[in-house]
Amino acid sequence: MKNIMCQGFKAAGVASGLKKKQKKDLGIIYSDVQANVAGVFTKNKILAAPVILDRERIKSGVCRAVIANSGNANCCTGQQGMKDAEAMTKFAASALEITEDLVLVASTGVIGQPLSVEKIEKAVPGLVESMTPEGFSDFAEAIMTTDTVPKMISMQGQLEGKTFTITGAVKGSGMIRPDMATMLCFVCSDIKADSDVLRQMLLAGVERSFNRITVDGDTSTNDMVLLMANGLSGAVAKEPSHIESFQSLLDNVLMDLAKMVVKDGEGATKFVEVAVKGAVSDQDAYRVADTVAHSNLVKTALFGEDANWGRILAAAGRANVPLEPDKVDIFFDDVLMVKDGMGCGDAAEAEATKVLKKDEFTILIDLHMGEGKTSVFTCDFSIDYVKINADYRS
Repeated sequence: MKNIMCQGFKAAGVASGLKKKQKKDLGIIYSDVQANVAGVFTKNKILAAPVILDRERIKSGVCRAVIANSGNANCCTGQQGMKDAEAMTKFAASALEITEDLVLVASTGVIGQPLSVEKIEKAVPGLVESMTPEGFSDFAEAIMTTDTVPKMISMQGQLEGKTFTITGAVKGSGMIRPDMATMLCFVCSDIKADSDVLRQMLLAGVERSFNRITVDGDTSTNDMVLLMANGLSGAVAKEPSHIESFQSLLDNVLMDLAKMVVKDGEGATKFVEVAVKGAVSDQDAYRVADTVAHSNLVKTALFGEDANWGRILAAAGRANVPLEPDKVDIFFDDVLMVKDGMGCGDAAEAEATKVLKKDEFTILIDLHMGEGKTSVFTCDFSIDYVKINADYRS
C-alpha cells in the first residue's frame, strides 16, 4: 500500500501477551485533536461489552482515540466484562492524558473467556509511546484473529484545492455475514464533517460494501465500523457537492476493505462476485444474489471447481422474489452456462470449468424480469474452513 499520511492521526500495535507466541494483539488509533465520530454496530442480540460501551459513548459524536485488542472478545463476560472494557479506556486515557469518555474500545477473539486486563494495563504505556503516523500497519496486524494478512488502505481526494485523506484498517476472515457490522473496521479522515453527516455517509457506504459480502453467514457479537474525522486537512464536507465527493472516496475505501475481507476468508481459495440483473427491483436482485452467495452447496461447488449450475438456479428459486424459470440465464464470466433456464451443454460446461479454476471470477444471473441489479461478494467453502473452526479455541 502506498504510504499516505492522514493528518493528525497516529497508530500503533504491540504484543501484550493476550495471544500466544508474542504476536501483536493490542492496537491504538489517536487523533491529535478532537475528532467527530460515527459508528455502526452488529445487529446480533448478543453484544460484547465494547459494543455496549461504544454505542453509549458515541452518542456524544466526538472522540480522540480507539483502543482495540485481539485474542479475546470480552463477550458474555457479565458485569466484569463491562468493567474490563471501561478499564481499557481508562488505561488509554491516562497514557494519552485525555478524558476516558473520549476513548472508544473494541475487542475480537474467543467468546466467553475473562479478559486479562492486567496484561493490557502493562502494555498500554509502551503502546502509546510507539504511536506514529505510519503505525496503521502495526495496528492492522494487532487486530487480526484468523486473518492471514493485515488489511488497510489509504486514498486521497480534493475539495476546493485542499487534499484530504481517508485511511482504513479492517479485520475479518470468519463470522462474516452482511448485517452490519461483519467485522472490526476503523476509518480515519482529516476532512472536517459533522458527526451526523459522518453517520449518514457511513450508513450509506456500509450498505454498499460490508453489507454486500459474506464468508460463512455468521454475524459476530463484537462487530463495528467506526469513522473518525478531525478536520486537519482544511477540507470541509458541508455543501452537498463536497459531501458527494467525500462519499465517493469513502465508498471506494470501504469497498476495497470489504473485498479484502472476503479474499482472506477462512480457508478461501476463490473470490466470487455474484451479480444479478434483470430483477423486478434492486432489492429483489439483492435477495437473489444474497441467497446464492450464502448457499453452502454453491460455495462447496466453487471449491470443487464444479460448474453445478443447478445449485445456483435452485438457490435463486428460493429467494422469494418474482422469477420465471424459463427466462433465467447464468454466466460464468462471459461463458453462457444456462439459457432460458436450461443448460447449454457439455461444451459450455467445459468452458465454465476453466473459469472456475481462476482465483477470481463472476457468476452473473439474468432474470429478465426488470431493471433491478446488484452484486454480493463471496468465497468458496474449503476443507480448511472446517479445520480452522473445528479447533479455533485451541
